[in-house]
Amino acid sequence: MTIIPPYLKPGDTIGMICPSGCMPLEKMQPSIETLHQWGFKVKRGKTLGAQCSYFSGTDEERLDDLQSMLDDEEVKAIFCARGGYGLSRIIDDINFIKFVQHPKWIIGYSDITLLLSHIYSNYNIASLHAPMASAFNEMEESEIYIQSIYNSITGKHQSYTIASHPLNRKGIGAGELVGGNLALLAHIVGTRSDISTKNKILFIEDIGEYLYNIDRMLLQLKRAGKLDGLSGLIVGKFANMKDTTIPFGQELYELIVDKVKEYNYPVCFDFPVGHVNENYALKVGGNFQLNVNETAVMLTEQVDWLIS
Repeated sequence: MTIIPPYLKPGDTIGMICPSGCMPLEKMQPSIETLHQWGFKVKRGKTLGAQCSYFSGTDEERLDDLQSMLDDEEVKAIFCARGGYGLSRIIDDINFIKFVQHPKWIIGYSDITLLLSHIYSNYNIASLHAPMASAFNEMEESEIYIQSIYNSITGKHQSYTIASHPLNRKGIGAGELVGGNLALLAHIVGTRSDISTKNKILFIEDIGEYLYNIDRMLLQLKRAGKLDGLSGLIVGKFANMKDTTIPFGQELYELIVDKVKEYNYPVCFDFPVGHVNENYALKVGGNFQLNVNETAVMLTEQVDWLIS
């Protein structure tokens, strides 16, 4: 049974950091203001607005910032302002002893997939795959998805219903929810951050990849057994996909269908999760039911937690 960090209440402190790529501080301001409006205090990490080449600081600086937030008992959740790249450079040097003793919500997606997967796989602690700071700059387009962060960290059970897609495969499956960015899921195969997917509901999303690379990453998961024995597969948003001069020969959804055609678990396409405004918060490690029928797709959290 997954351990759930304590839900937040008004007055609690959320730490905000950039553990991977850099981001100008002014682009984070709307998210900071919203967290205050929700009734939370915000503790700003040293990596906010910082830059060292591509990153928000040196590996040592980013590690120190993340470690400080993990160890700070006043901080009840850690909001990652952006993804990018960089967590794999520091993940093996993070000390999780105090975090395991006092679990807290880790919030983010994209490159943060690695951190979410690592703490679930190694410590069986839930986290939140959710919009980051840039989404708060598009409040009108993203409002219900941003609100799903607040609902999730304050204890509201997740329940999402979306329209059916012609390529969906009908069925009902239940299990713990795992997944995130496809590139990161392929990247962690065979490492200490790797996840078990058997009897789990797996969700995937990505951005800016060539179709052949999506094909290669899915084959990596398939050859590693990650597509075997799933309870269900959720295909999220794949934004800004690219093709080569000589066309790959399959459209995105075609190649995904091809990879899972021999399995019989439910599959849904175009779920609102990914590098787009339509990005629901999802509890990694949470216990869910996926119901894919002719008219709709329902992802519903089942109450089965070990409360920290």
